[in-house]
Amino acid sequence: MLSVVIGAGDPFDAILHRQTIHHPFNQQTMKNMKIGIIGAGAIGLAFAKTAATTGHQVTISNSRGPASLKAIADALPGVTADTVTAAAQADIIMLAIPWKHLDAATAGLPDLSGKIVLDPTNPVIMPGFILPDLGGKTSSEIVAEKVPGANVVKVFNTLQPSLITTNPQQHGGRRVVFYSGDSKNAKAVTHRLLESMGFAGIDLGGLVQGGRMQHFPGGPLAGLHLVQY
Repeated sequence: MLSVVIGAGDPFDAILHRQTIHHPFNQQTMKNMKIGIIGAGAIGLAFAKTAATTGHQVTISNSRGPASLKAIADALPGVTADTVTAAAQADIIMLAIPWKHLDAATAGLPDLSGKIVLDPTNPVIMPGFILPDLGGKTSSEIVAEKVPGANVVKVFNTLQPSLITTNPQQHGGRRVVFYSGDSKNAKAVTHRLLESMGFAGIDLGGLVQGGRMQHFPGGPLAGLHLVQY
């Protein structure tokens, strides 16, 4: 993990419009978002902890059911455990699942058309650190195919979980989180969410363009820890 310090211009400040057919997002609702997380691994739980700490309502879920997550949820104020179906009803959904479980985890999801789906996945199969053949596609292109109609935003795949839970205010700056996607509204909401959590969100452009920069392994931004002043 390489730490780098970069300068900053004015942060991206998009005007939030109605998010397709589902939810109106504005400055007030961004202070108390309902976030559903499908998958309860290191990245999902790190994001859940920080999102809940900064005032958002977070539901965690996995394939084994809410009872398996009760102790974890009880230890994280603001986090509740529920079914995958319940988590998928939230304003924002994060698919925080191991790559080898992608097909199974998305097969039974309800229709996510118009929803914002955050994708922190990296295409690595464990154990063995196996890199699957993606046929020349980015991992987020494949994730988007699994959730047709959803507005997928690639985010939180370049940082270690410990950096997601650590105070993002560093040496007078803010920890950078990169994101990319094809929906301007979805990216605007993601940017506001990141800001509410204390991060400096950096828009890398479209899902394919930005996804290649974030892609692990080989992407130029994969594994970088940056601080914006």
